[in-house]
Amino acid sequence: MKIGILGRKLGVNQLFDPESREVVPVTIIKAGPCLVLQKKSKDKDGYNALQLGLIETDRKKKVNKPLQGHLKASGAGSASYIREIRGEFPDLAVGSHVTLENFQDVKMVDVIGTSKGKGFQGVVVRHGFGGGAATHGSMFHRAPGSIGASSYPSRVFKGTKMGGRMGGVRVTTKNLTVSRIDAENGLILLKGSVPGPKNGFVIIHGL
Repeated sequence: MKIGILGRKLGVNQLFDPESREVVPVTIIKAGPCLVLQKKSKDKDGYNALQLGLIETDRKKKVNKPLQGHLKASGAGSASYIREIRGEFPDLAVGSHVTLENFQDVKMVDVIGTSKGKGFQGVVVRHGFGGGAATHGSMFHRAPGSIGASSYPSRVFKGTKMGGRMGGVRVTTKNLTVSRIDAENGLILLKGSVPGPKNGFVIIHGL
């Protein structure tokens, strides 16, 4: 893993690829600037990591006093989003900035985000069940069917696919192609979809 950066998903758009002469769907992400808040080492913390904080001048977030002290050590007044990037980064020190200029040679990325919350959904939507016959009188349209026998095991096994809360979980989309980078405006355009709603926070890992 070369480098990582934090960002906010702005929305989707499309680009025209002159080589393939096709319209490519892209997701626009406002990435960085990020400040290195802390460096963790295997000797002291048990693993190597870089703690980054997303600095947004137009959206300053209020922080409590313990976090204020933590941010003050790296020279940051506020951070909208704080996450760790695993790996060794000898060229980056506490207080240094990570921007999209570090991604100029990156062609593929992994994106981590929180998926959209769908609320309580049945088995047809949540797990893709086919359901029963849609004819009149079937009385079995979108039901899950049998979830456990009566004599044995006389219970419902853990992990049985049933209705429940859907979405709102951590999702990783791998191997997304970088279509374009606008380092001046802090925008990165990725081919395909990215998990999360509009204005949702994401973590980008350069491959």
